[in-house]
Amino acid sequence: MECGGLSTVTIPSFSCSGTSKAQGVSFVTRKLHRSCSHPLVLPNPLPGSFLPHKSHLYYYQNKSTFSSRISRSFIFSQSGKQSWDIGRFLKTLYFYNGPPSPAKFFEFLVEKLSGPSPSEAAKEMATDGIILVAGATGGVGRRVVDLLRRKGSAVRVLVRNEEKARSMLGQDVDLVVGDITKASTLLPEYFKGVRKVINAASVIVGPKEGDTPDRAKYSQGIRFFEPEIKGDSPEMVEFIGMKNMINAVKDTVGLESGKLLFGFEGNLSRDLPWGALDDVVMGGVSESTFQIDPSGGENDKPTGVFRGVVSTANNGGFASIRTKNFSTPEDLSAYDGLELRVKGDGRRYKLIVRTSREWDTVGYTVGFDTVKDQWQTIRLPFSSLSPVFRARTVPDAPPFNPSEIVSFQLMFSKFEYDGKLNPTFVEGPFQLPVSTVRAYLKEPITPRFVHVGSAGVTRPDRPGLDLSKQPPAVRMNKELGFILTYKLKGEDVLRESGVPYTIVRPCALTEEPAGADLIFDQGDNITGKISREEIARICIAALDSPYARGKTFEVKSVIPFSEPYTIDPENPPPEKDYDAYFKTLKDGVTGKESLEQEPVPV
Repeated sequence: MECGGLSTVTIPSFSCSGTSKAQGVSFVTRKLHRSCSHPLVLPNPLPGSFLPHKSHLYYYQNKSTFSSRISRSFIFSQSGKQSWDIGRFLKTLYFYNGPPSPAKFFEFLVEKLSGPSPSEAAKEMATDGIILVAGATGGVGRRVVDLLRRKGSAVRVLVRNEEKARSMLGQDVDLVVGDITKASTLLPEYFKGVRKVINAASVIVGPKEGDTPDRAKYSQGIRFFEPEIKGDSPEMVEFIGMKNMINAVKDTVGLESGKLLFGFEGNLSRDLPWGALDDVVMGGVSESTFQIDPSGGENDKPTGVFRGVVSTANNGGFASIRTKNFSTPEDLSAYDGLELRVKGDGRRYKLIVRTSREWDTVGYTVGFDTVKDQWQTIRLPFSSLSPVFRARTVPDAPPFNPSEIVSFQLMFSKFEYDGKLNPTFVEGPFQLPVSTVRAYLKEPITPRFVHVGSAGVTRPDRPGLDLSKQPPAVRMNKELGFILTYKLKGEDVLRESGVPYTIVRPCALTEEPAGADLIFDQGDNITGKISREEIARICIAALDSPYARGKTFEVKSVIPFSEPYTIDPENPPPEKDYDAYFKTLKDGVTGKESLEQEPVPV
């Protein structure tokens, strides 16, 4: 029977004398004879991870044989069976648990006898799917919150003033207090469970001569007042604020290219504390190792290599590598599965993911097939993982929790699950190069961060532009602290972050109702007006549309400034299919292209 660790290993009745040392720790044994009335019982290893012995450095030599073993003593079992390597068993135990402690060993035995069942050790799936709204007390932000709550979405708001937010949004709103201009106020626990973001935070602009307490002059959005910046500068809000927001949420919303967990990719590399965990823990003789081959990967690049020799002697039949428990659990709840880049040998392997620090507990497991002598990408959705304990499925185990991953294991085994056999199993040597392990987002990828910017951000420095025909913010960019310049810089931070995004650039915002026909455009050329309510609806629609991912666009109503827009409550306009607009948009069009053009000749 295979396992990730056994409660005990029982050796047939022998007594022994002598001492064997493993990594500086003495273990007492006795000379073998058959007069002992009690079997020798050795504990199962405790929690763990792995890298070949000595420090947590990889061996970069391409060895044809396994690394030298610690001094060992062999215990011979019944006639006709192969010798069992107690030295390697103790080395495995030491690697995963450190120097043995008699007190800890006693606690371990008590825990094994009275502890919870494997299914009880796993944690419940954490709640996820929260949409974070920044700038939730602004004209667009509060409408976003209202619409999302009416849809039944889980919403959390990030605000600077709690009293103001609760008075506007309700006392029951899920609220965190922070300032995007101050990274220290954006605490990690604020973003637990956040999967998507709508950022409506913006620098505050108001009339120089003052405004009403509810900003009536500013909100009407049509009549012109001499403006000025109120509060923090455009640089702090639009540029530094965007940097702080992206750093705060990128781990919870996920990156389009995924998250590298192990391996070598361009100039990036990440290691894991892999170690061998073979059927020696149950008396077998299979043996494996994990090494780094500096030129064995694709295009002669580095790769990890899981290799070994597997045998069914002594009722064994599996070899594996497993990481030590991570000091901090890996939170992959933003992603949909794990992706392995491997060079196959035609065999079927297993990936085991654990969410409990207990050693001998449920492992969420999936098998995968490889193609001989071919590099291939293996995608293993989290939804395909089955709870398994000692090669038996556990139907009543809690669901897999991707936010609490504490170890990984790769295994080549004779066994599948519940008594089934691996159809590709053959005794003898095997080898599986693994160049990367990463978390991935499944296709189609939808935006995880929708940002409300502004039309006109590329126009202040555009060659040959007639500023007299442009909106006030374009004409007064310098006087307003380079507001549009820093809005554009903030956009670039988002575009370069790797987070799936949409950037919505509204023209002049009004308090008119949503419902008018719209014009979507790209290249930053249009002027006009649009309802704040409409922008809120567009942002929410973008979160669920793969057609909006990676797009930057401007939007306005077809209604000119000179005509107020109203609707008949008895005959409201039909709901819009925003995907029809998103489908017309192109990648990579931002309006920055025109900044590189030559000035128009006079």
